[in-house]
Amino acid sequence: MIKNVTVIGSGTMGNGIAHTFAQHGFEVSLVDINADALAKAVQTIINNLDRQLKKGNIDEQGKTDTLARIKTYTDLQQGAANANLVIEAATENRETKLKLFKQLSEICADEVILASNTSSISITEIAAVTQNPGNVIGMHFMNPVPVMKLVEVIRGYSTTNEVTQTIMQLAKTLEKDPVEVNDYPGFVANRILMPMINEAIYTLFEGVAGVQEIDTVMKLGMAHPMGPLQLADFIGLDVCLAILKVLHDGFGNPKYAPCPLLVNMVTAGHRGVKTGSGFYKYTAGSKDLVVADKFR
Repeated sequence: MIKNVTVIGSGTMGNGIAHTFAQHGFEVSLVDINADALAKAVQTIINNLDRQLKKGNIDEQGKTDTLARIKTYTDLQQGAANANLVIEAATENRETKLKLFKQLSEICADEVILASNTSSISITEIAAVTQNPGNVIGMHFMNPVPVMKLVEVIRGYSTTNEVTQTIMQLAKTLEKDPVEVNDYPGFVANRILMPMINEAIYTLFEGVAGVQEIDTVMKLGMAHPMGPLQLADFIGLDVCLAILKVLHDGFGNPKYAPCPLLVNMVTAGHRGVKTGSGFYKYTAGSKDLVVADKFR
């Protein structure tokens, strides 16, 4: 029975996952090597709980109880000591994830389920560096985690039926809608989404239309809640680039090759919302969507 959950990585996805589990009664250990990042994550969780409180989705006691269930650690061994389930939400980097899962396999008991929130990296490859590959699975949450209902449950080549069903049921306990998919590059969500975003960037790169025009066509014509360029900024242009590289390497198909404009933007440090500039520019406290100077 899963009661204690360790979340590794306190960034946007990590703190959202920790928030969601704690709100649903689980004891959560949030682990990050950076103490300042952990403090920022806890403040983000407090801010998001306050928004829920204001909307009437929780009460003061619910906020207090949720925060009381979250403990923070900078030491991986301490943070994972009592876990029944570990969810890795570190940076989307293959080597980082393989190193982490090898460590976790040595730290955790044999029965502990090891999950990755990866959006594209092979669960089978991650599982292969562990001592119990049958216990390794993908749990791909969507951003923002407390709000979005979908969880892509990625079954690696060796993942057991028991572990898969446990995670499917667990996602439902979190009031999510899990979808089981098999382990191929990009899974389902990003195999479909990233080529669309990449094509939108190519459309801008080739001068077919401007940033707002491209996003407006997709919002008004295809009923998307936000345009693909704004969505790329929200996801993080560096993350989009990393996923496209995984797709390109995994399938060997040139249709997944990242647009040169995307590569240049990431290289120049313009990575979207997280850096304050991407296809749009972002000012703290402002809700206005303003096209970046480069694309005016």
